[in-house]
Amino acid sequence: MPSDAPATASPPLSPNKIWLRALETSAALTNHGATTLAQRLDGLGDAFGEAPALLSDREALSFAGLADRVRRYARWAASEGLGLGDRVALLMPNRPEFAAIWLGLSRRGVVVCLLNANLRGQALAHGVNVARPSRLIVDAERLEAFSAVCPLLTETPPVWVHGEGGEAAQALGAARMDHAIAALSGAALTGTEEVAVSLSHPALHIFTSGTTGLPKAAVVSHRRILAWSGWFAGLMGSGPGDRLYNCLPMYHSVGGVVAVGALLVSGGAVVVREKFSAREFWADIRRWECTIFQYIGELCRYLLAAPPDDEEARHNLRLACGNGLSEAVWTRFQTRFAIPRILEFYASTEGTFSLYNVEGRPGMVGRVPGFLAHRFGVEIVAYDPETGLPWRGPDGFCRRCASGEAGEAVGKISSGGAAGAAFEGYTDPDASAAKVLRNVFEPGDAYFRSGDLMRRDPQGFYAFVDRVGDTFRWKGENVATGEVEAALGACPGVREACVYGVRVPGVEGRAGMAALVADDMFDPAALAASLAARLPPYARPVFLRLVAALEATDTFKRKKTALAQEGFDPARVADVLLFFNPAAGAYTPFDEAAFNAVASGAVRL
Repeated sequence: MPSDAPATASPPLSPNKIWLRALETSAALTNHGATTLAQRLDGLGDAFGEAPALLSDREALSFAGLADRVRRYARWAASEGLGLGDRVALLMPNRPEFAAIWLGLSRRGVVVCLLNANLRGQALAHGVNVARPSRLIVDAERLEAFSAVCPLLTETPPVWVHGEGGEAAQALGAARMDHAIAALSGAALTGTEEVAVSLSHPALHIFTSGTTGLPKAAVVSHRRILAWSGWFAGLMGSGPGDRLYNCLPMYHSVGGVVAVGALLVSGGAVVVREKFSAREFWADIRRWECTIFQYIGELCRYLLAAPPDDEEARHNLRLACGNGLSEAVWTRFQTRFAIPRILEFYASTEGTFSLYNVEGRPGMVGRVPGFLAHRFGVEIVAYDPETGLPWRGPDGFCRRCASGEAGEAVGKISSGGAAGAAFEGYTDPDASAAKVLRNVFEPGDAYFRSGDLMRRDPQGFYAFVDRVGDTFRWKGENVATGEVEAALGACPGVREACVYGVRVPGVEGRAGMAALVADDMFDPAALAASLAARLPPYARPVFLRLVAALEATDTFKRKKTALAQEGFDPARVADVLLFFNPAAGAYTPFDEAAFNAVASGAVRL
C-alpha cells in the first residue's frame, strides 16, 4: 500500500546520463534485428510470465496473457485472409483489449486504423471513409454511434462487434469478435502462420488534425513504435517495478502507443482508465500503487482546481510525464501534490523531431543536447501570419529566428538514420506534401512543418507559444475549425459560420468560438442538440457571436484575426453573445456578469 509520503527515489541521474540511457534503450530495440513490438511479446511473455502488463477495473492481462491474446488476434486475421498491408479500423474506448487488438493484428502485418472513440456523425464517417478498412472492429458501447453513420459511408466493411451488440449488431450482420477470439488458440505461432513483417512496414494509422482541415491519418511504422517505446522507457527509467496510470485516449499516439510500449518493453505495467476523473484520480493512483502517470496540461490544471484532499499527496509516484504543462501551473502542481519529478516533452505523431525537458525547467518543452543535434535537426524560422507560411527573404530562403524570437518550429527530414527524423507522412499524398517545406536554408533541403510557434532561449530551451493555421487546442484535443464550421452549417437557422479559438484567463489552450450569420429559424436550444449529435464535447463552440455578415479576403477566406482579438468580452463586442452554460447544459445569454464569472474561474468551462 502507499506510504504516508511520496516514495524516495535513488539519487537522480544527471541529464546527460538520462539522455544516453534513452539513446541506448531506443537503439537496442531498433538497431538489432527486425523484431516488431508485437513479435517481441512472445519473449516478454516468457520473461515476465504472470506479472501484470495491462490493468483496469474491466479486465487485466499479464505478460503471458497479453502474448497469448496477441497470438489469437493474429490467428483471427489469418482466418479472415488478412495480411501485409490490409487495413482494419478499430473503434473502442480505453481498455486493455484495445492494445491487444492492434498489437495482434499488426503482428500479421495488418495496418490498424485507430478511430477517435468520441466521434459521431459526419466526423466519424470521415474517419472510416479515410481509413478504407476491409474490416471494422467496434466495441459494443460504440455500435449505435457507428450504425448511425452507415448511410454516410462510401462503403461499409464487414463489422465485428466486441461484446453484446443487441439489435444494432443484428441489423449490421456483425459477428462477435470476443467469441471468435475465445475459440482460437493462443499457442506459439507456427512457421506457416508467421508473416515477414519488417520495421519499415506501417503498423498504425493514427488520426491527427495537424494545423488545417479535417483529421488526417498519419502513417506510423513498426520502427517508429519501437523508437518511441525505447526512447520513453529510457527517459522515464521504467522497469518491472513501475506502474503507469494512463487515462489519455488510446486512439492517440501518447496514450495508445508511447504509454503502453514504454512500460511493456521494460517489464512494467500500464493501468488503463477509460476517462479522466479529477474526483477519482488520486484514489486510483493509490489503489493501483502507480509510480508514474501520463499527463496533458489540461489534466494537471483540473487537478489543481479541485478542492484540497488530505490524501492527495499520499502516493508512490516518482514521475509525471507529459506535455502542455504551462509555467503558471507547473510549480503549484508539483508542490501541492508532491511530485518528485516532471518530464515535459514536445512531439507529434508524424513529426521529425522531439524535445524533452529532462532538467525539469518549468514552462519549457525541452531542448536538444549538443551531442544529439545531428539526430534532432530542429530550427525556428520566421513566420508570416499574412501568408500562413514561413517568411522568405529576397534570396528565397527562410530566416532562422534569433534567441527569444517566436517563429515556426521545423524539423529536418532525413531519408535514413533515426526513426524520428524520417517523415512517414499521411495516407493522403497531398496532405503529406503540404507538411514539407523545401529549399529552406539551401537548395534541395527539406523540413517538416510542425505548425507550432516556439521560441528558444540562450540556453537552448524551447518554449511553446501558439498554434498556427486553422486548428486550436482545447481539452487536450486539436479542434479543426473547418470540421466545426461544417457541423454548424448543417444546423437549422445557421446560414454562415466562422470558427476560431479564444483565450480564457487561467485556462490551457483556446476555447472554441463561432461567429454566426443566423436566420429566423435559429434556436440556441436546437443548435446545442444538433451539435451534440455531430461533434464530440471538446469540439463544440463554447461561445457564440451573432453577426449580420462575415468578412472575407479576396480569396474567400474568413477574416478571423479581428474576431479572435475581440474575443467574448461584452464590453468590446456589440453583437449578441451566447455561451454554453455548463450548469444549464445549453447556450444562454452572455452578459457582463457571466463574463466576470468565466474570467474569474467561478464558471468552469
